[in-house]
Amino acid sequence: MEWRASESSPPIDKLVLHPNFCEILASKLGEIRMAVEELQSIIKRCQILEEQDFKEEDFGLFQLAGQRCIEEGHTDQLLEIIQNEKNKVIIKNMGWNLVGPVVRCLLCKDKEDSKRKVYFLIFDLLVKLCNPKELLLGLLELIEEPSGKQISQSILLLLQPLQTVIQKLHNKAYSIGLALSTLWNQLSLLPVPYSKEQIQMDDYGLCQCCKALIEFTKPFVEEVIDNKENSLENEKLKDELLKFCFKSLKCPLLTAQFLEQSEEGGNDPFRYFASEIIGFLSAIGHPFPKMIFNHGRKKRTWNYLEFEEEEDKQLADSMASLAYLVFVQGIHIDQLPMVLSPLYLLQFNMGHIEVFLQRTEESVISKGLELLENSLLRIEDNSLLYQYLEIKSFLTVPQRKKSLAMLQLYINKLDSQGKYTLFRCLLNTSNHSGVEAFIIQNIKNQIDMSLKRTRNNKWFTGPQLISLLDLVLFLPEGAETDLLQNSDRIMASLNLLRYLVIKDNENDNQTGLWTELGNIENNFLKPLHIGLNMSKAHYEAEIKNSQEAQKSKDLCSITVGGEEIPNMPPEMQLKVLHSALFTFDLIESVLARVEELIEIKTKSTSEENTGIK
Repeated sequence: MEWRASESSPPIDKLVLHPNFCEILASKLGEIRMAVEELQSIIKRCQILEEQDFKEEDFGLFQLAGQRCIEEGHTDQLLEIIQNEKNKVIIKNMGWNLVGPVVRCLLCKDKEDSKRKVYFLIFDLLVKLCNPKELLLGLLELIEEPSGKQISQSILLLLQPLQTVIQKLHNKAYSIGLALSTLWNQLSLLPVPYSKEQIQMDDYGLCQCCKALIEFTKPFVEEVIDNKENSLENEKLKDELLKFCFKSLKCPLLTAQFLEQSEEGGNDPFRYFASEIIGFLSAIGHPFPKMIFNHGRKKRTWNYLEFEEEEDKQLADSMASLAYLVFVQGIHIDQLPMVLSPLYLLQFNMGHIEVFLQRTEESVISKGLELLENSLLRIEDNSLLYQYLEIKSFLTVPQRKKSLAMLQLYINKLDSQGKYTLFRCLLNTSNHSGVEAFIIQNIKNQIDMSLKRTRNNKWFTGPQLISLLDLVLFLPEGAETDLLQNSDRIMASLNLLRYLVIKDNENDNQTGLWTELGNIENNFLKPLHIGLNMSKAHYEAEIKNSQEAQKSKDLCSITVGGEEIPNMPPEMQLKVLHSALFTFDLIESVLARVEELIEIKTKSTSEENTGIK
């Protein structure tokens, strides 16, 4: 091979070598020989010993010399030593100590391809030859070490070897349980991708790991299926697999987002993972219909103690996730009995819906709303009996929902008594002006439908309605009520009162309004007048202060809706304050119209009665 110097290189006769070049080269070659020779020396000494005669010192020296060979790149020599049949017993007992350094080299991206091939050969041989018990612990330690994006890289590299090692062990249930628990703990640290783009990018490798984890678990599930004897070991293996399925339903499947069920849906990694996990449940003797329909009963269908001792919330999360996957995503829904009524399914799912809505993650809350919608759409309007509201979750779920559209769907399905009961409950507990206004509008709609029927609905006419109106036509804190903060509710209440005055004549008094008019005036109309005068005076004073601040160009704070807003520019303050005054003017306008209608109606009735007499 001809060597050519570059134009910038000095002439050969002008090259200046390091004065100690030869010594350095000899030293390096000596180090190579030393590391390899040291390992060979240890092996030679151990070759003449029986397996039980290996000393702790031998293990330590073998590990140090082997690690040096790996770190210094003497992979070819190390491979020859491992391949040597004479060293089989030594490698079996001591070789597992080399797995860690070899794996770390494989995870290093900077290694040359030729070197990586040798490392893979060494790794495969160590997995094949070493003591499986020691290897299991060593591999699990390596899986636990990384963080961040290296978690998935480590898992994807070690899953197949881990599966091979476990297959060699006799006490598989314990080993599989330990492995699955370790793998799940690491996977639960990875962020769950939400958008289609994030799922496709899979930056942290969670999607890849989920698929690989299914392939890792399948042989053990098949072993349970093939084992016809209900041995204690087989039952323990079932329990470990069941625990893993429960954990997977909670993480990542509780928060995971699913692609639309189109052509892309076929490539959805989370849908695939969910389908396989639910399939595992059936395969090990726990089909999901039995699981979800028995959840919540005092006696569990699974018979091991450890899981029952865990927090009930973890189990509740898993069961809610399972219900969502089946009913909303339609995964394995064909396994459900066809005889189940829509009302039964709604009653069953309400507990799961409540679990979703108690969470804070937006993605999880949306799943609860989807499950509620799916359950409600199966039911005919006005067919959900009021007795269902005796179930705690039927009353609590609507209070936690963020979607008024879903609340409307829920209301539509209830019968009259159910609607009435729900309205009372929400008016007493919501503490949200917008939600209360929404409920008041629904009350108006029910009254309107009742008045149009030939046969009145007792829940939205007469004494029952008056009891409901007592919750609507009043100010929570009398004249001191913050009218701006409660403006939505107040406007809805005034509009309802205006409707009642127009639609119900005093002589008919179908709604009971005219009997209770005195109380309504004392508890609602008069305090509202006083409150409006006080609020307008307050905000007019604030406007004056703000105008003065604008002249001096100072920043100051104002109080709006009971909350102080500091350091607002004067021009912005004026906009806020004028907006508040506009709201008060609007309320005052509707209030005046209501009082005008009452006066007209009462005067007209009085004149009619006088004329009759």
